[in-house]
Amino acid sequence: MDELADFPITRRWPAAHPDRLQLYSLNTPNGVKVSIMLEETGLPYEAHLVDFGTDDQKTPEFLSLNPNGKIPAILDPAGPGGKPLALFESGAILLYLADKTGKFVPHDPAGRWHAIQWVMFQMGGVGPMFGQLGFFNKFAGKAWEDKRPLGRYVAESKRLLGVMDDRLAGRAWFLGDDYTIADISMLGWVRNLITFYEAREIVEFDDFAHVAAWLKRGLDRPAVQRGLVIPSKG
Repeated sequence: MDELADFPITRRWPAAHPDRLQLYSLNTPNGVKVSIMLEETGLPYEAHLVDFGTDDQKTPEFLSLNPNGKIPAILDPAGPGGKPLALFESGAILLYLADKTGKFVPHDPAGRWHAIQWVMFQMGGVGPMFGQLGFFNKFAGKAWEDKRPLGRYVAESKRLLGVMDDRLAGRAWFLGDDYTIADISMLGWVRNLITFYEAREIVEFDDFAHVAAWLKRGLDRPAVQRGLVIPSKG
């Protein structure tokens, strides 16, 4: 497909600015990875709200872009070779945007792979474990009489926070002095853990001083503040 109009998703979410990258998302911990990255890079984009309340993510138009039915997803009219590129999975999108702009990933091969490994750490550990903890601590799982699942995810979340805390000792960011996609991938998840998921006390978050200081540094960034509310229901 050579034009944005060729993609079925644009029928449900028409592009007001077809020359810009199109973001289909919601400001969840996974969604804000991409909106923060876009705000940090300054790349022109247009955000479209995928409303879970109306099951937008299950519509044929959205599934045509991401058959897994998850946000975020993007459609870049200026992809490789100048042709549109459709992409889903937040980690893949972070890597694509880093390569496209040359920002927030080290240029040396070793540093690049160090950034990628921490993105994989977030995707394979922090996101799934913190999300499950949120389910059992705040949502439907809270009512379950068997508290072993909650205990499992509390323990694993604390272990992951310990890994992060050790890494951040003596470092401003996960790669040292350089703020990268590794940090961007995790900020929304750690923020959600202690706010929306209401798990600050249960994971003893204040014991992880290096993580807490890192989170504050990240949340103080203007681009992060903007990205955390894009897109929203208003």
